[in-house]
Amino acid sequence: MISATESLARLRQGNQRFVEGVPVGFTSQDRPLPSAKSQEPFAVILGCSDSRVPTEIIFDQGPGDLFVIRVAGNIVAPSQIASVEFATEYLGARLVVVLGHAQCGAVTATLKEMETPGAINMPNLKAITDHITPALVNDDRCMNLKDEQARLARAISINVDTSMAALKDGSSLIAEGHAQGRFLVVGAEYSLETGVVRFR
Repeated sequence: MISATESLARLRQGNQRFVEGVPVGFTSQDRPLPSAKSQEPFAVILGCSDSRVPTEIIFDQGPGDLFVIRVAGNIVAPSQIASVEFATEYLGARLVVVLGHAQCGAVTATLKEMETPGAINMPNLKAITDHITPALVNDDRCMNLKDEQARLARAISINVDTSMAALKDGSSLIAEGHAQGRFLVVGAEYSLETGVVRFR
């Protein structure tokens, strides 16, 4: 299994190929299908379910390369924590990326609900926005921004940080693994306009 540093470099290079329009990973006809008996993903990506953010494609990786966990708003609940634990402890992935993205609908809905309580009339969506709300409320800079797009961008960034912290706070395996350098937990944001993934 490759190191966290090598894994991060591979994701950066893949995203660069995607941006430049010269993908080789996901569409390659030469690479074999992954083994049916085992899997060895080199990175875990906890990202949003947004259909505009196809994880393997934006990183130009093929089947078997990434362990992808997708949930609206890239929030962290027990099932996401367990999935990351499985990928790092049993599959040997050395890199965990929490991937947010521009114009996130879940974060947008959270801000709307904060501004107009009761605006969300779907209880299950409210369960997602309730995950996102506390960190935004506690960030004076976010709440004081008058420009809606600037506020949304700030909220998306905060949400990535919150999910990274939640992974470590919710799991001694993840916290210790990161602290001991067995794997790396990083944040990133994807631009819908440019296709660029910016890592923290």
